[in-house]
Amino acid sequence: MLKVCFRFFITSVVALFLTVANPILITGAFPGTPGKDDKKPDQPLTPVRVSAVEMKTVSDQISLIGTTEAAAESMVASEVSGIVENFPAKEGDFVKKGQLIVKLSAEETALRIKGARAQREKIRENLLFAEKELARFTKLKESNSIASSKYDEVLYNYNALTQELKSSDAEIDSLLYEQKRKQVFAPISGFVAKEHIEVGEWVNAGGPVVTIVDLGRIKINVDVPERYAVMLSSGSDVKVSIKSLPGRQLAGKIQSVLPSGNPGSRTYPVRIFIPNPGLKIKSGMEAAVLFSLDGGKNALLVQKDAVVPAGDNRMVFTVKDGKALPVMVKVLGYYDGNAAVEGDLKPGDKVVIRGNERLRPGQPVMVTE
Repeated sequence: MLKVCFRFFITSVVALFLTVANPILITGAFPGTPGKDDKKPDQPLTPVRVSAVEMKTVSDQISLIGTTEAAAESMVASEVSGIVENFPAKEGDFVKKGQLIVKLSAEETALRIKGARAQREKIRENLLFAEKELARFTKLKESNSIASSKYDEVLYNYNALTQELKSSDAEIDSLLYEQKRKQVFAPISGFVAKEHIEVGEWVNAGGPVVTIVDLGRIKINVDVPERYAVMLSSGSDVKVSIKSLPGRQLAGKIQSVLPSGNPGSRTYPVRIFIPNPGLKIKSGMEAAVLFSLDGGKNALLVQKDAVVPAGDNRMVFTVKDGKALPVMVKVLGYYDGNAAVEGDLKPGDKVVIRGNERLRPGQPVMVTE
């Protein structure tokens, strides 16, 4: 009985050993000899875009708030007096240069022109008769048939009528000019900002008719503190952002830094001009102006998208031998889409600007265009 039990125990142990050892024998995965099923697959390459580190001269920048104005504003006046007959231009309308904006009644002027022309014809007839008389008396004088005083009288009459004709011509030209000025045309293209008259109203010569603002270009006024004003120059480039038009940045230039400042606030007015595509910018809007101050310095620049947070710090990923390697950096400032940094970088190094959000140190990458 004891032998039977012992044989059964030995048989069970052998069977268990073969069951456990069989996979190992099949795969050949003995200790120290890796099997083919234990081989790790290759990591996929992460596509990234890169940009080169550059060494450039940059200037410190400041951002100040200003107010927009129309580049040109014209209070259009009437050169002549008269009653407003037609007033096609209304507030808010866009008018082109040379477009009719006001028409005054010209009937009274037309009657005066008619009378002046009739008077001129009378003078011409008198002058023609005086010319014939002068020719006749000239012959008589040459033959000593008349007294000199009589000849002088005829000559004087001829000269007087000649001057009277010239005066009549000038009067008619003046009336024609007045008649022409009974129509007032826009001196510039722009929007009618204000009406100063109504149909049927009497307008004096020199009286205002409408105010037109030209929004094709925009002027921005910024009061700049004196410590920065001395570091700005006329003709320098600026960047302008309009608060009511988010997401758009316009390029402009400093027209002038005015020499007379405000002694109370110690600020100096700076005038800037920018384009106004689509005429979206109106007068009186808030504008943030980014100035670059005179006096540059050399700095390592990377595109701002290359900088990623690392806790309380910042870093960039460089690409070397097909792998992403982190480099800790300190951001010194931002300049036109670039970040000035300090760190273990040199000009020409390639830093990742796309696909760096989830990169890990040493991760294989594939540079794409």
